[in-house]
Amino acid sequence: MVTATGPASAQQPDPDRRHSWRRALDREDLHRYLTTLEGWREFTVQDPIPPELLPDHALADLDDDAREDYDDGRLDYHTRLTVAATSTLRTVVTSGRRLTLLNRHAISARRGLILSGPAGTGKTTALTQFGKTIEAIDRRRHPGADDRIPVVYVTVPPAATSRMLAVEFARFLGLPVTTRANITDVIEAVCGVLIDARVSVVCVDELHNLSLATRNGAEVSDTLKYFSERIPATFVYAGVDLEAGGLFDGTRGRQIAGRFAVIDTVSFPRTKEWTGLVSTFEDALRLHRHQPKSLEGLAHYLHDRTGGMIGSLSHLIRGAAIDAILDGTEQITRKSLERVRLDRAAQNRKTKPSS
Repeated sequence: MVTATGPASAQQPDPDRRHSWRRALDREDLHRYLTTLEGWREFTVQDPIPPELLPDHALADLDDDAREDYDDGRLDYHTRLTVAATSTLRTVVTSGRRLTLLNRHAISARRGLILSGPAGTGKTTALTQFGKTIEAIDRRRHPGADDRIPVVYVTVPPAATSRMLAVEFARFLGLPVTTRANITDVIEAVCGVLIDARVSVVCVDELHNLSLATRNGAEVSDTLKYFSERIPATFVYAGVDLEAGGLFDGTRGRQIAGRFAVIDTVSFPRTKEWTGLVSTFEDALRLHRHQPKSLEGLAHYLHDRTGGMIGSLSHLIRGAAIDAILDGTEQITRKSLERVRLDRAAQNRKTKPSS
């Protein structure tokens, strides 16, 4: 059985360690991927704890090393910031949990869920947060059961073959795969471990890398179908514009369409929910001179800049917060937001600001 646990001190800063953020980088603690069991488990137990803002007099008393550590902690916090509970995320979690219950006693033809939409609409965030929710539920029900693996998270590699996909599952579990191992051996090992570990959800991201129009893509689709038949779990897929990419075309596509519900992720319109998302990010900031509600007042401008894309909004606010710490201004303004470059798609969507 492959097991791994995140460090017990992951959420508690160590006051005796200098430059802890840089040392973490040196140790590659921040380079663990979600597509490994160790990295996934660390992700599920970590939440960015807002650092306490020191009063001005205490801040002035810090020596250079202490101030650097203090700022490093805030920089690290703002790189992750918070996950906004969007309506899409709530829908995914609710629908996913419903499916896991409906599939609990299913012998075959288990139903799944697909998240599809343009890049930057929060698909991966919703997928991973759903997985995190399932992990938390399983942990409450089975405290101390480290041999359980309730959730698997893998991505479809570019130009994937069926063997490459099977190896991704094995890599998540930490199973050694030799060059001589054939795909049947790998699949059997993966299925054996996951059945024993009581897996209940399998998250497959970057599904747009699969093309049913190619032989390799068709074989990858068949491998996923085989996994879903062998492993008693709910499969949740996510990818960019999957229907337009032909995922539901042909015989294989019709099989997928007949077993998976689809949640379309889209950009947010300029509504109260958008303003609420901006406020959520703003309330999470830990800057010394930021004016409360100033970002909320720029909600229309932020919508113009990002086209209503939650991914672009998160990048913009986090980037401006990091700049505010690095340059010492300690606040986010429209001028500082303008200095943060966004993705090309957001730039192309930009319209004349309305405020």
